[in-house]
Amino acid sequence: MSETILARRHLVAGMGFVLAAGSVTSLATSAAMAEQGNMDAAMRQLGNALESLRRATPNKGGHKERAVGLIEQAMAEVQAGIDYAAEHGGG
Repeated sequence: MSETILARRHLVAGMGFVLAAGSVTSLATSAAMAEQGNMDAAMRQLGNALESLRRATPNKGGHKERAVGLIEQAMAEVQAGIDYAAEHGGG
């Protein structure tokens, strides 16, 4: 075979490898994004709970205020998890 035909075969084979690698990367990214979707959903639900508590009548023996603080703490932890996954490439 001529060098041109061999060079073309190597180029086509290399392109196939790059496409396959890109597909694997895309699948890994999709999985990580799906996990972030769950974390984002958790953040929205915590936000809804926080809004409900803030609209509730005051006091409740201090339990409402403690619940607000715990939800805020949970939201901070969820955000820390999202940030960690973003920095470390995973979910």
